[in-house]
Amino acid sequence: MSKYILGVDIGGTSVKIGIITNEGDIQHKWEIPTVKTNGGNSILSDLWSAIETKLQDLHINKNTIIGIGVGAPGFIDGDTGFIHEAVNIGWKNYRLAEILTKLSGLPVYLENDANIAVLGENWKGAGNQATNLLAITLGTGVGGGIIANGKIINGENGMAGEIGHITVDKNGYQCNCGRVGCLETVASATGIVRQAMDVITHDKQSRMAEHYMKTGVVTAKDIFIFAEEGDKAALKIVRHTADVLGLLISNLGTIINPSKVLIGGGVSKAGDTLINEIKMAFEKYALKRVSDICEIKTAKLGNDAGIIGAAFLVKQKKENLTF
Repeated sequence: MSKYILGVDIGGTSVKIGIITNEGDIQHKWEIPTVKTNGGNSILSDLWSAIETKLQDLHINKNTIIGIGVGAPGFIDGDTGFIHEAVNIGWKNYRLAEILTKLSGLPVYLENDANIAVLGENWKGAGNQATNLLAITLGTGVGGGIIANGKIINGENGMAGEIGHITVDKNGYQCNCGRVGCLETVASATGIVRQAMDVITHDKQSRMAEHYMKTGVVTAKDIFIFAEEGDKAALKIVRHTADVLGLLISNLGTIINPSKVLIGGGVSKAGDTLINEIKMAFEKYALKRVSDICEIKTAKLGNDAGIIGAAFLVKQKKENLTF
């Protein structure tokens, strides 16, 4: 009888769910809305109801399910399945694993959503099961995850890997975390647009300014397109962003000494310009012994990374695996 794992990736807008084989192949995947009313109290019951219905529709016996792996946002204690706080969901001091276990009758394992995505990318994506790996997600914010000696690094209270809040400019922009000059204020889609708005204010001749005057908006994707088309102002922003990232990766490289750095998220899909610029900056700043063995690549699993990583978490806990 075939065995399956349920991989769950809880986001602020939707909950992604996958029925995944023990080998990491997705048999079926779907999404349900994340209902955040009443402090997100119905999210887990909605989740289990959707899973039960799908298992019935697909004629999959619950006894063939090894367990449920869950990725969720916020500050998480993976060992106990406890969420200290997930601001975007509304959970605080929330015993997710305990609640979902009672609903499902299955073992439940929990990890931060960024770390889950790293596990997925390393198991079945661009990581190729590296023992030491750094992953950076460039989206609306900047996320990250670290695998060292084959295991995800969580730290003392779940803050390890939060590279979006490393200070890169002490005189920089205000960050949502309350501090100033975090990486997120520069390298996220929001940070890149903020850089563009500074340029538009002072340079009315750039493509970005012309586009903004016509449409009233400029996006990170627009900036990368203009850079690839040769617009000097846009290219300057891309190079500055890449330079900041390259310097950061070179510094982290002396601590983690990874064989791979994976760049994911929406910003990473804007073309090869950013990745190539990051590689050049990294090689410029890094110790040669670090850069010689480190490959910078684009993550490739996209939205499936979370559910695949959640499935690997179950395998890891059940079989005591490392990469």
